[in-house]
Amino acid sequence: MRPRPGAVLGRVWGDWTPVILVLLLIGILSILPMARLLLTALAPGGALDLSGFFERLTSSSTQRATWHTLDTAFLGAVVAMAIGGPFAVAIAMTDLPGRKPLGFLILLPLMIAPQVTALSWLHLFGPSSTLLGMFGLAPPPGTPNPVLGRNGIILLYGVQHAPIVFVTLRAGLSRIPGDLVEAARASGSTQLRTLLTIVLPLMRPYLIAAAALAFVSGVGNFGIPALLGMPVNYLTLPTLIYQRMSSFGPGVLPQMASLSVLIAALALTGVALQGLAMRDGGARYAGGKPAFFELGSWRIGLAAFAWAVIAAILVLPTLALLTTAFVPAFGVPLTLETATLGNFAEVLTRQASTIRAFRNSILLSGSAAMLLALGVVPVALVLQRFSRRRQRLLQGAIDLPYAVPGIVLAIACILLFLRPLPVIGSLYATAAIILVAYLMRFFTLAMKPVTTAVNQIPADLTEAAASAGAGPLRRLVTIVVPMVAPAAFAGALLVFMSAFNELTVSALLWSSGNETLGVVLFSLEEAGLGTQAAAIAVASIAVVVAMLAVLDRFSAKLPGGVLPWR
Repeated sequence: MRPRPGAVLGRVWGDWTPVILVLLLIGILSILPMARLLLTALAPGGALDLSGFFERLTSSSTQRATWHTLDTAFLGAVVAMAIGGPFAVAIAMTDLPGRKPLGFLILLPLMIAPQVTALSWLHLFGPSSTLLGMFGLAPPPGTPNPVLGRNGIILLYGVQHAPIVFVTLRAGLSRIPGDLVEAARASGSTQLRTLLTIVLPLMRPYLIAAAALAFVSGVGNFGIPALLGMPVNYLTLPTLIYQRMSSFGPGVLPQMASLSVLIAALALTGVALQGLAMRDGGARYAGGKPAFFELGSWRIGLAAFAWAVIAAILVLPTLALLTTAFVPAFGVPLTLETATLGNFAEVLTRQASTIRAFRNSILLSGSAAMLLALGVVPVALVLQRFSRRRQRLLQGAIDLPYAVPGIVLAIACILLFLRPLPVIGSLYATAAIILVAYLMRFFTLAMKPVTTAVNQIPADLTEAAASAGAGPLRRLVTIVVPMVAPAAFAGALLVFMSAFNELTVSALLWSSGNETLGVVLFSLEEAGLGTQAAAIAVASIAVVVAMLAVLDRFSAKLPGGVLPWR
């Protein structure tokens, strides 16, 4: 008996409905904003205008900002390699004492917002440094802060992006077979020579990938050059866009779209270089016991040096921030008599703008985390229907809003939502535009842990449930969701941490009454209220550390590779 045409059509439509919805979701969250940005840059009046596009890119201010961006990003990547590379080797391949806590601490700068990092170093070395003042080491009043300008930006890019280098290189080092190292040692090669002649050549793809990722991160960084560069008029492309938008508003959107396309091109070039380097890197080595070096009598000395580096790049700046938050005003020495919680009381309980910013950041980042945690599970399941090649293409589309700098995504969102849309109207100057931007940017953060967990679900379970008569929805609720829930929860926490005190996206999207924590911190520092900004920074660090502790607590229930310090 032939089935009725309506039944066949309904079955086909039912099979394809999830696929269509997922493709539509990816298109809206990833492809549409980038396409709108490119259209405005190349055809601002509706007609292709390449001469105008190149004219906007060749102005003196743009060329100067482009050079500053490339210069600081490249040298910052060099500093990041110099910091993260030795830590990766020491923690992945040696018997260095305290490897686990050192591995966790070297990752902390990546979890802390760039503007918080910049603020902590400003308060560490400035003439009004509370921490140095306690020991009589503060520079004389009127002395320029040494971290302001180009050199400070390069240094902090290195500190901020060293964890990226560390994670990338550690993944490669853990795959190098110990047989190669043992054979070299048996032939009389020293450990240092083995490292230089055996390990480093094998690590070339990972070294290129780590440097490319550090460079890309520097190209798109806004918080550090905003606090260290703008006060001395040292502008990179992200801060140039911010300055122009703050001064002239949406009227300069075509010019800012052109600058955004330039930043995106620089960033995506680095991402492409990283992808090419890693394309064959995973298949280079045979399996076996990982390579290992014994430090011998150098163990204690190298461990002391590693802890000294951690103290210099993490502990001292954090202490500088903490001590600044406890003084009533700059220039007041911190003693038992002058120590106060007034700054914390002011920003947490009395100041309307900061209270509102805490509430907005919690609501926006929490909403983004919850929506993405609920939405990525069916997306990950649907992606399994596609071939490997199409999965990579779709994953690349999902990664796009995260790969481009946040300032680029912010301009794309303004262009997309400035004019009223059917049904929803205009989202510009509302909290909704920030939430949508967070969903776009952090989509991939929520996806990766869930995709890993979905790929580890045995096919036998769902096939057995299907043969027993369980429909797709029942299989999703009773089998898939319970098994991937820990990974979805981890992804939600990663989204919350990333969005809670971010500045790069919300710097251009906030409006009166919709301030976020990063925006208020930046505004307080610009207004000279550094002690209150320090209090906000300390509170944000406490939230991030608490989130990290929760993630670490549930690490045993998560798929391997979800937490970078595990």
